[in-house]
Amino acid sequence: MSHPLLDTKVIEEAPGVYLNETGDVFALFDAQVQDSGNISYGVQVGQQRFFVKTAGDPHDPRPFLPHEERVALLHNAVRVRRSCSHNALPRLHNVIESAHGPLLVYAWVEGELLHAGSAARQDPHSAMQRFRRLPLPEIMRALDFIFDLHCELAQAGWIAVDFYDGCLIYDFSCEKMHVVDLDMYREGPFVNEMGRMFGSSRYMAPEEFERGASIDERTNTFTMGRTAANLLSDGTLARSAFRGSDAHYEVVRRACSDERRRRYASVGDFCAAWLGAGKGNP
Repeated sequence: MSHPLLDTKVIEEAPGVYLNETGDVFALFDAQVQDSGNISYGVQVGQQRFFVKTAGDPHDPRPFLPHEERVALLHNAVRVRRSCSHNALPRLHNVIESAHGPLLVYAWVEGELLHAGSAARQDPHSAMQRFRRLPLPEIMRALDFIFDLHCELAQAGWIAVDFYDGCLIYDFSCEKMHVVDLDMYREGPFVNEMGRMFGSSRYMAPEEFERGASIDERTNTFTMGRTAANLLSDGTLARSAFRGSDAHYEVVRRACSDERRRRYASVGDFCAAWLGAGKGNP
């Protein structure tokens, strides 16, 4: 028997119409919760749950990215996912084409988004603050998972763009981290043609604000260092706030250097130093 989300390749209806006809839409992520213009759905068909991402309404003038660019980014997300088999990435079951662009049918993953807006960022009940209070070994395992993923992606030629805590879903009950929304990752190195690139300034390297600067794996090592600073600390590089060892702290400080030449040359070098710090090595 054909499965409407796993076997279908092309639909004539608008994505929202098709998904509501196909299963139970139990979650909607639209302009009320994001400003990208993408519209995503939680859909249950039988006993299976899926996360379906679309490029949204092609006639909506409000999003900052035109519809055709959102469509291109979703196709890029497919390329990223198919180039990497890491378990941190939700499974991509299928891609369904429509007149409104592709429907990316992912496995639904349980958990909470670690990102909170600036007004709620220090709320002790937020997912991020609860994550920061977890036992240190649990946080370290999650960080290792994130870093290992980006090492694998770098080996496949991808440079992280727009990676921040809004890409992290953590299941507190199962101690499982998932990384999502890699639509803007690019094959690199490449030149910053924008000036201020997309992303959260809490994770971005100086060259991501500089038109004409090279964006490469040294940029990614900065982002990984900032990830540790945000998940293991209060977002600063103050030693007093950092929960890791002195050796881990030195790895983060080097990765987050404003001077590119002082950083690790590759994500692989960063990961090796991070793992070495965990073994008591400098």
